[in-house]
Amino acid sequence: METSIPTHHKNVGTLIHLSTFCKYLFPFGNFIAPLILWSAQKRNSLFIDKHGRDAINFQLSILLYFIALAVISIPFFIYFIVSAGEGSASLLNNGYINDPSDFADLGGFLITAIVVGVLAIGLFLIEIITVISAAVQASQGGIYKFPLLINFIKASAVAETPDTQEDSSTQEQPTM
Repeated sequence: METSIPTHHKNVGTLIHLSTFCKYLFPFGNFIAPLILWSAQKRNSLFIDKHGRDAINFQLSILLYFIALAVISIPFFIYFIVSAGEGSASLLNNGYINDPSDFADLGGFLITAIVVGVLAIGLFLIEIITVISAAVQASQGGIYKFPLLINFIKASAVAETPDTQEDSSTQEQPTM
């Protein structure tokens, strides 16, 4: 794919996306590392600005989805813990199941835990695959369209594009 984007800008765009994996090295690294790279380089190119905004917006979106999953599932877990205390005293007191009815009381808890676990793993896999795909697309000079993206950081209202430069030069100047 032949583009007019300089190799340096492609490399910075790729690095911005891959820097989101810094969350495995230090807390909030998926926000801090791309934000530092984006802030330092966004004035150099609209390409870098777009990739930086998209990378940070996607990380914020994923965080919001994980928080929503936790907030929705916590009441279910609390309900099952409280209801298990009533019917299966042997499980809570002894730490093991004496009666098959004790295991039946845990069915709702296990189903909820499995559903939440599958959704969390799905979000995790979507994040990993999407970040790698966006990095590959940036290295080729393209723009990746993120799934599940919420635009928290919008593009600035005044952007330097060739169209705006031509429009400003062709406008008539007021006469005195």
